[in-house]
Amino acid sequence: MDTREMRGRGFVVTPMLKSDFEDLHLAASDPLIWAGHPAKSRHQKEVFAPYFDFLLSAGGSVTVREEATGQVIGCSRYYEPPEVPGGIGIGYSFITRDHWGGASNRAIKSLMVNQVFGELDEVWFHIDPTNLRSQKGTAKLGARYVDTQQLVLGTGAGQWMRWVLTEKDWQKHGVK
Repeated sequence: MDTREMRGRGFVVTPMLKSDFEDLHLAASDPLIWAGHPAKSRHQKEVFAPYFDFLLSAGGSVTVREEATGQVIGCSRYYEPPEVPGGIGIGYSFITRDHWGGASNRAIKSLMVNQVFGELDEVWFHIDPTNLRSQKGTAKLGARYVDTQQLVLGTGAGQWMRWVLTEKDWQKHGVK
């Protein structure tokens, strides 16, 4: 997936660069961001660094900034789902807590999802079964739970909940 710069809804999403490390680590350094996530210690620099290196080397990764301030608030990634060759997934995402519970996740995902829907008619999300915050946020986008499978994503095999968002469901939920 082309990770060109995208702007709108108060955010700027740009291809991730090596120079983004310090700002992204600062955004990720809040332990509460990772409390409901399987990688609970990712706020620590020595744990965050391999995650960042993976994102940078894997490709499709983006850095998210507030449009008004330029402050880095998180990241995400486009990837090819292992069980859907030629498909597109969005994941490996986090945003700072000051952007939780409002319109930020929807706004950021809108920029990313609309780019996918320029090429395909569905986008996939893979969520750890223990990550309730991501499940709720993904459901709010209009995605539907498909099943849970043993998949190899990122650094190894694990159980992943598979969610799909079709362009039709995206538009039905009034998101453009």
